[in-house]
This record gives sequence, structure tokens and C-alpha cells, in this order.
Amino acid sequence: MTEIHEDQRVAVLADSQNLYHSAQSVYSRNVDYSKMLEKAVMGRQLTRAIAYVIRADSPDEETFFEALRDIGFETKIKEIKTFGDGSKKADWDVGISLDAVTLADHVDTVVLCTGDADFSRLCSHLRHEGVRVEVVAFEESAAADLKAAADSFIDMSEREDTFLL
Repeated sequence: MTEIHEDQRVAVLADSQNLYHSAQSVYSRNVDYSKMLEKAVMGRQLTRAIAYVIRADSPDEETFFEALRDIGFETKIKEIKTFGDGSKKADWDVGISLDAVTLADHVDTVVLCTGDADFSRLCSHLRHEGVRVEVVAFEESAAADLKAAADSFIDMSEREDTFLL
């Protein structure tokens, strides 16, 4: 495991959908993205911060997207898809994974802000390529496989007054 130092180049990839649902289901609160980004970077050199969001035509979403940009996140927006049976789907798993693999040649550390088990294999791949992988998520909704695959895990639940609005 690579030690943390101030010269490390860091990319922070935030799965906003996963974070939102975790914070809402456990705490009925919202994530403080500014504090989360600060903790994820830990005084190192931020190369990129990307928040992956879903456009669902809710009244405050444009304000939320703008707030993310003001904090320092680049936003990648995907439209929600509605199927013939009325079901809806939108996720960024492939997009986040592709960006992480692409960024791996340009950073020392990738911080995944998600608890989604689907990213366990990505963690293993990045570590094999020599990239440090850190996961920032809520313990209650973070997959054990994901935590085990990462170099470190930051539990947002331990400091809910910091990470939640």
C-alpha cells in the first residue's frame, strides 16, 4: 500500500446516486460534498473531482448540479431512462469505471465515493496497476467486498455531523 503524502495526485469520483440514497435511507439527510471532497483529498494534489449525477427533472436538481461545480466537481450528467413497463434506470457504473481506468495513468490515488459492490473489481484492477484506491462511503451501506478491495475505507458514518447537511 502506498503511503499518503502531499505530492500525491488524486482523482475523486463521486457516485452521487449511491451517496444520496445511502444518506437518505440511513439518516434522512443530504451529503455535504464540500466536506467529503476535502476529506478525500487530505491536503494532496487534486487532479480531477468528478460527480456523476442523474437528471430526473426534479425541481432543485439544477441548483444541486451548480453547487457541485462551485465546490470544485466536474459534473457528468446522465438522463434517467424510462422503460415501457414504467420502470426507470440510470447508473454510472460503466462511466465511473472507464474514467477511473483512464485516469490511472495520471494519478497516484483514486478515491471512489460510493458503497456499491460493483466497484470491487475496479479497485482490484487499479491496485494491480499500482494506483492507491480509497473508498469514502457510509458503513451501513458500503459493500464488504468493496471495502476489502480498497487500500483504505473512510466511514462517513463515523463523522455524520461533518459529512451530512
